[in-house]
Amino acid sequence: GSLEAAENALVAMDQGTARRLPLFRLMVKILAEYEKGEESPWFPWLNSLPRRFYNGVSMTDACFECLPPYAAILSMNERNTYSRFVNAIRKGFVPLNPETINDDGVVKWAYNVALTRFHEIWEPSRQKLIAPMADMFNHNTNPNVEITVDPQGNFLVNTIADVQPGSPLTISLGDPTNPTPLFAQYGFLYDDCKTIFCKAIHLEQQIQDLGYDFKDLLFQTETGEIAPQVWDIFLYKILQDNDQNAADQFYVACKTNDEDTKQQYHDYYFQYTLQDLKNHVYSILGEVDQLTMKAQSYDLETHPRVPVIVAHNNLVRDTFSMTQQLLEAMG
Repeated sequence: GSLEAAENALVAMDQGTARRLPLFRLMVKILAEYEKGEESPWFPWLNSLPRRFYNGVSMTDACFECLPPYAAILSMNERNTYSRFVNAIRKGFVPLNPETINDDGVVKWAYNVALTRFHEIWEPSRQKLIAPMADMFNHNTNPNVEITVDPQGNFLVNTIADVQPGSPLTISLGDPTNPTPLFAQYGFLYDDCKTIFCKAIHLEQQIQDLGYDFKDLLFQTETGEIAPQVWDIFLYKILQDNDQNAADQFYVACKTNDEDTKQQYHDYYFQYTLQDLKNHVYSILGEVDQLTMKAQSYDLETHPRVPVIVAHNNLVRDTFSMTQQLLEAMG
């Protein structure tokens, strides 16, 4: 068998999977050690790992029907990657037993272990690695330890802040400004989330044009406050639809950080931008309420991921409700 042949088959299915080959290799390694059973030096660790996950890959079609579009897109992307990984493994190139690779539960478990417990390094080459015990730190927006890997492959854990006795040791698992990618990958919401993405998926082209990222387009979870870049993308779309020359000038102002010109456009078109933002917020609120009602109609015995889905939807609803109040006060 050949891991390289399986990787080639994977990339042939979708060129975009090339960047995820380190995760594929880690998944194959986990399956290989799983097959060894108690003969694997990693058996005690493997045997200690959870068997149930709550992330996007683990969700059923019914779960997806209860997710807002942004969360659904991220979760579906992860599930599609998993499906391609499975197809590549089942081509027969990798020396794994047929009983293993045809067991959907085992294969999905191995993928989720790799996806939720890796540590990534970039030197001397990009790899995703796991060190038992070092994979058990929880996430925090303000972590107190960091993990490094020395040239010999040893994992080193060092504190980066004072740690009080009895306090948990925590790392950062991702961008703290946007909880939805963490929800899709890891299946949890963290308690100290301060911001969420404004959910303007329909303006993705405008976001790219202005050079923004989802992490720039935020609503504050404690106040509903709107990031300036959110106003920019909504106004830019209005200008594109109504006055391309003005859109071009506004684009240049955004790219050159010409705040005076930007403000002139914002002032002139304020009522139009305000109405579009209101419409967007109303739409998301109505959608989230319907999705949550649907989720709550499910039986928890057969849909154990409902609580985390509802928690995610409630975070969106609560934040957008505050944003709605702010917008209404503006006119």
